[in-house]
Amino acid sequence: MKRIRNCRIGNIILKIFLISTLAFACYYLRDLFQSPFGFSGFRDNPSIFVVKILLIITVESILFWIGIILVYINCRQLGVKWRALGIFFGMVPILNLIMLGKIIKTADDEVRFESAKMKIDAERKADKICKTKYPILLVHGVFFRDFEHLNYWGRVPQELIDNGATIFYGEHNSAATVEKSGEELAKRIKEIKAQTGCEKVNVIAHSKGGLDMRYAISKCGAYEDVASLTTINTPHRGCEFADYLLGKIPEAQKLAVAKAYNAGAAALGDVDPDFIGAVTDLTHEACEKRNEELPDREEVYYQSVGSIQTRPLAGRFPLNMSYLLVKFFDGKNDGLVGEKSFPWGSDFRMLVPKGRRGISHGDMIDLNRENIKDFDVREFYVNLVEELRLKGF
Repeated sequence: MKRIRNCRIGNIILKIFLISTLAFACYYLRDLFQSPFGFSGFRDNPSIFVVKILLIITVESILFWIGIILVYINCRQLGVKWRALGIFFGMVPILNLIMLGKIIKTADDEVRFESAKMKIDAERKADKICKTKYPILLVHGVFFRDFEHLNYWGRVPQELIDNGATIFYGEHNSAATVEKSGEELAKRIKEIKAQTGCEKVNVIAHSKGGLDMRYAISKCGAYEDVASLTTINTPHRGCEFADYLLGKIPEAQKLAVAKAYNAGAAALGDVDPDFIGAVTDLTHEACEKRNEELPDREEVYYQSVGSIQTRPLAGRFPLNMSYLLVKFFDGKNDGLVGEKSFPWGSDFRMLVPKGRRGISHGDMIDLNRENIKDFDVREFYVNLVEELRLKGF
């Protein structure tokens, strides 16, 4: 991949810059401390000494700027934060070298991670391990839409496509009741069938999308069109903290937030967005009632996945803010959904975190495009879809 190659080249140049800068600094500091009257080169021939220093500064500057530009453009794991800190501390002695070390390490880690990933993909490309009998329908959660240039599922869809999968998206509203979203998804599946001629689809649904699909299957006749439903971090039994918030926030404030969100969602393509309806359908009370009304269909294979965030800082905004609140009401959670709410269907797997990092609600859809140690989200979905293929779906 050209991006990784350029990142590697930029990082090598930065390493050369760092090593040579430190070497020159040590050499001239040693010369300065050993000579009681300043730099020996300056005493012997001032003009040649100045020219040498200027030449060193010029070469080092060229190395630095070529390297840092290549890394800044091509290293996605730096993110906005480290790019900003690198610029902010760039002119602060000592701190700038520490920041440069962090940038080099981050780029190194990404090059190694992505190079290993490309090697794995190249070795299995011909096997098409994600080429399932039925196409994959990815269903997003609440407060998001499927956008062409800002994919809800991050790097996951392309990874599945590279391994043989056929991918479609739900394309439904970002905020609506489970009933309305379920009706939209049932229609969307009919469109996919008409477009491709496929008999059914395999659905992978994240968060509220899992509730929406269960409604579509049980109440909208989609059981005829769905071979399997895999729910990812879905609040099947609701979120008790949602009940608390809806009960405590004054009505005027709720309406104000809902009005602002609905206006923004409508501008981005939602038809009659319903913020209050979407949030209400995520409460523990609403989910418990709905579970009694939505029996699983024997025609569909149901399975579910959950994950645990281990501490507030393991999740990015807003999950770093909501984690403790959810923990108070729902216990161990992914930043939004408690662990007791995840299981549904004949098979369930809990992704147990290693170390202190954990796996957040957003991590499960590659929201931040972050390479997480001990959890490759892209490989997780490749394995998930391969398992569906092996099961005959």
